[in-house]
Amino acid sequence: MKRRYHNFLFAVLILLALPVQTLAAELLIPGGQIIGLQLQNGTVTVAAFDDTLGAAAREAGLKIGDEIRSVNGRQVTCAEDVRAALRSGKDPVSLSIRRSGKNLELTAQPGQTPEGPRLGIHLKQGISGIGTVTWYEPGSGKFGTLGHGVNDSGGRLLNMVRGTAYHAGVISVKKGRSGDPGLLKGSAEAADVWGSLTRNTPQGVFGITKQPLRGEPLPVADFEDIHTGGATIRSTVAGRDVQEYSVEILKIYARDRSDGRNFLLRVTDPDLLSATGGIVQGMSGSPIIQDGKIIGAVTHVCVFG
Repeated sequence: MKRRYHNFLFAVLILLALPVQTLAAELLIPGGQIIGLQLQNGTVTVAAFDDTLGAAAREAGLKIGDEIRSVNGRQVTCAEDVRAALRSGKDPVSLSIRRSGKNLELTAQPGQTPEGPRLGIHLKQGISGIGTVTWYEPGSGKFGTLGHGVNDSGGRLLNMVRGTAYHAGVISVKKGRSGDPGLLKGSAEAADVWGSLTRNTPQGVFGITKQPLRGEPLPVADFEDIHTGGATIRSTVAGRDVQEYSVEILKIYARDRSDGRNFLLRVTDPDLLSATGGIVQGMSGSPIIQDGKIIGAVTHVCVFG
């Protein structure tokens, strides 16, 4: 019987993905750690209703997807603004919301809890997810992750006004298969903050932390140093354990390629293939190392049957 192989190939962003000030650094520590990311764009929307307290909010006319603009006349840009407005003591609560391009005014009766008044709704602030740390600069505490930007629901680069990075771990893996790139499922606690996010760019998300990553600092390669052949990536695909896996660089594209993808590689490591089937969603940002130098980060996965 002829065996069928599924090659999970992905393009990567080379050192052009690194910010200019970081390229000036002599050495960077390669990452591989999974982190939780929350990028806020100044909007607060209704994501779900609480099973116990949510009835009053539903009766008031709130719907999932409503953007809350103000509470009791106070403009809100994050969930804490909503909680602070509820603590102001005005009862019932007046809400200004935006729904399908229209502004609406609603009145809701908050429920009383040991933590204070609550509307019984779960709020979404911007976009949340997981990613992989690409590099950490020991001298400044700066770091880069994802290797690509985060877009809003309209496909445009999210206008991030603030953001937070959290310690996280992988709790399960959906293996990649032909036609399906798979994904990592992660878990992060809101109280377990690792750092703050400062920029969302087409080349990745960047931030700063006071909790240093440990590891051997490596130089950043020049484009001319990169060649086809063997290399490694650093990723986390179980718990919080960073592992190094073998890959093969198949092709190098022009440095000025417009889509920012500069080379193609294939996973060759049997342990990674067994655990994930190849590259899966959540591994974006995994640093790529060749000849003792950081040469880029995983950014996109292309699946071939």
